[in-house]
Order: sequence, then C-alpha cells, then structure tokens
Amino acid sequence: MFSRSLQFDPAHPAWADLPTESAVFALFAADPNAEPYISRTPNLRNRLRRLLDPRPDQSKRLRLAQSVARIEYALTGSEFEAWLLLYAASISAFGDRARKRLHLRNPVLLRMSMENAYPRVYVTNRVTKKASEHLFGPWPSRVAAESALEAMLNLFLLRRCVDELHPDPTFPGCVYSEMKKCLAPCFKGCTDARYAEESAAVHAFLATHGQSLIADITHQRDEASAVLDFERAAELHARLAKVEAAAALMPPAVHSLDHLSGLIIQPAAEPEQVALFLLTEGVLAGPVPYSISGMRLHNEQSGSSSLFAQPVALAPVPLDEAGAPAVKLAARDELELRLDDALTALEERKRENQSSTQQTADHLSLFARWYYRPQAKRIGEICFTQPDGELPKRAILRAVSRVYAQNLARQALPA
Repeated sequence: MFSRSLQFDPAHPAWADLPTESAVFALFAADPNAEPYISRTPNLRNRLRRLLDPRPDQSKRLRLAQSVARIEYALTGSEFEAWLLLYAASISAFGDRARKRLHLRNPVLLRMSMENAYPRVYVTNRVTKKASEHLFGPWPSRVAAESALEAMLNLFLLRRCVDELHPDPTFPGCVYSEMKKCLAPCFKGCTDARYAEESAAVHAFLATHGQSLIADITHQRDEASAVLDFERAAELHARLAKVEAAAALMPPAVHSLDHLSGLIIQPAAEPEQVALFLLTEGVLAGPVPYSISGMRLHNEQSGSSSLFAQPVALAPVPLDEAGAPAVKLAARDELELRLDDALTALEERKRENQSSTQQTADHLSLFARWYYRPQAKRIGEICFTQPDGELPKRAILRAVSRVYAQNLARQALPA
C-alpha cells in the first residue's frame, strides 16, 4: 500500500530522513494486532514531529512516540491522489468503518426504473450494477438532482407518482393528469406503446444531456420555417429555450454509470511527471505516471490551444555550442505512444481491481468530492470518453500540458 517504510526509534528519531512534501502515512505499533494510525498531510516531516515529538505542554492524547515502531508513507502529488490512497489504506486497515472515518456518503443519482412496466425517474443514492445503464450521476447534491429532474419532467408526460400501477379505467387519476402533465397510465389514459415511447424519449434525454430532444425540436422548427409556418416555428423556438434551460442543469460529469468513463490528470509527486487515473464505469484505477519530458507546455497567453505551439517560457532554454536548443522536443507520435503505454498500464490496474458495488459507490463519492469543488480550488482535469467509447488523445495531451504548467506556476508562488 505504501511505497516507503522507516523504523522509528523514539530515542533517536530520524527526522531528516522524512521529506517535507505532501503524503499519506501510517503509524504502526509493535503489536501486530494493533490498528495503525492513518492520515494525510501537506508536510510529512512537520506532521510527524507534532505527533511523535510533542511539546511538554501538549495533550497526552498526541504523545504517540512510545507506541510507534514503524512509519510507512507514500508521497502524493495532489489532494485527489491523497484521498484515493487514504481510502484504499483505510479500507484495508478498518474495513467498513473506514467510510465513516472518511465521511463518505453514497453519491446522488437519478434512476429510471426501466424494469417497471410504467417507468419513472427518481433521486436515489443506491448504486446497483444491474441498473448501471439507467443510473445517471453523480450530481453535486440532492437539491441539484431534484431541480434538474423537475425541469426535465416538465418537458415530458412521464408519471411522477410512486405507486405500483395496476391500470383501471375507473380510477379518477391525479392532479398531473388533470393538468395534462402525465399520460395517465393509471386509468389507461394512453396505450402501453405510447407510454413506452415517452419513456424512451426521457431516457434518451438523460443519456444525451438533452441533445436528443434539442435536435428533434430544432429540426421541427427549421421545417416549420421552411414552409413559412412562422407561428408554429415561434412555438417550437420557445419550447427549445425551455429544453436548453433544462439541459443546462445537467453537469458534464453526469452520465449513465455504464458510460461514466474518462481519464483524470493530476500533478505528480515526482518531477517532470503527471499522474493519470482511469475512470471506468465509476471505478477509479491508478495512478500511473506520465513523463512530460520533451513536451511543449501549454501557453494560454499565446491565444493558441495547440499543444505543439510556442512553449511557455518558464525558464531559459539552454543552447548547445551551435546555438540550437539543447533540450530535445518529443514528436507527436512519441507523446501519443507514451500515452498508449500509460493507458495500457491503467487497463491492467483496472483488471486487477475486482470492484464491488460498495467500492463503486465510494469511488463515485471521491470523484464527486473532487469534481464538484469550486473551479478555482479544483486541481487537475478530466477528459471524458467520446460517444464511440474512445479517449480523446489529443485533448488529453493538451490537458497534461496545462496541468503540469499550472502546477509549476503554483510551486513558483511565494509560500
């Protein structure tokens, strides 16, 4: 679990052997049956000195020096990496109790009950692999999910009731059927085929972030304009605005769980590297290092988004005797080949990890905790898979360049 280990002698603590970088660490007692103390810190040496070399006036609860026999730790390049490593170490040490220690809550999702004869959509935090195609998330909060759900249901005629329906023509219906906001399958207000058609349209709306309905209404509006039916075109244009407003309530991270995949790029603890994490159907794997050696860094001031444009002048470029740059820049094919190797290593990590339903929920919670942080505080980027299931390699390389350049800029800021 941890890459480095150090025996601890309270009489002669080797503080100089401990780095001052961010890390996840564990303190082990001489008793093999004792539970370790596991935590994360932005400065390993300072944190351990506070725990193991306390001041005389410090609380006795923090005087752990006589109980600790071994220190294990792993350096981390980002908060995201630290949380994922801390989760894995805590689950290994404490089992199910780790979730309470880490304040993990199941992610907020929207589920469409397609297994029901009359499907409906509702908010849930229960993850089930059998329904992964019909679970959409994660959402930043339950309030956000409910707001998006309400806006979406106002566009369709899907039922909102929670009852198990047994259609009966004598049933009086509800207020939604009277307001013409439901097809009313409860009293056979529509055929089963018509309700199934509406259900498929709602599922497509969720799966495409509203683009299925936007494309359909746009096509109808253009046809109405072409035949000079401007009144109809105006009605469709007004409906299109409502659809776009509802679609805007769905964050880019919301996908069906069987399509929630991508590559997360984070700063690495080692120099001239970034850390790559694979997100596959909500499950995280990694990190795998990616070397930026020879890569031209992204330059926002140049006005170009091309990775292969002028590099950022973060430091003087050394020249050889002939006046040519001494640093050899990598070719595009070399960078993509390097990325392919990293992705292969991540795929192997994924296959080694036999994820359970609870682990999927935990990884989704960790992902949402990172992704939905304020943009100014969120470090790193994610590139989601394309509709064909492939990762956008050029976009990934540009993101790698940006993440590394931004990390260099943060390190250059005064403490």
